[in-house]
Amino acid sequence: MSQPASQVAPASKKKKVVIGAVIAVALAIIAVAAWMVMKPSGPGDGFVSGNGRIEATEIDISAKLGGRVEDIMAKEGDFVKAGQLLAQMQVYVLDAQRDEARAHLQQTITAIASAEAQVAARKSDMAAAQAMVAQSKSELDAAQRRFTRIKSLAAQDAVSI
Repeated sequence: MSQPASQVAPASKKKKVVIGAVIAVALAIIAVAAWMVMKPSGPGDGFVSGNGRIEATEIDISAKLGGRVEDIMAKEGDFVKAGQLLAQMQVYVLDAQRDEARAHLQQTITAIASAEAQVAARKSDMAAAQAMVAQSKSELDAAQRRFTRIKSLAAQDAVSI
């Protein structure tokens, strides 16, 4: 009781299809398993995962000096970093006050230089006057010696040549 040749061929084809399907499923399972093992655990860089509650932190900011705000660089809800410029004040009045202070400083420096020059001139005048006093004392001393000599010669009725 052998089977006809026409029935043997379809059974062989079915067997090949089943084997091919089993191999395809096995390869798919291996591929999924390899992907699960090789994929990075957790989210990528820049992402944080976890359970919890996030609450916004509000921080009051203020300027050292009062004035009008000229420009606001950060908008509500923006992420900011420490030291980042958030707003800019109008500084026209402060710039004018700074320039005035610098001009006053320069004027004071000029006045100090002028006063120092006058002190140096007065010291020079004083040194010249002291030299004249010394010269006058020397001339007075010489005149007194001449007078004493002439007086002594006159007392002796002697003549000086």
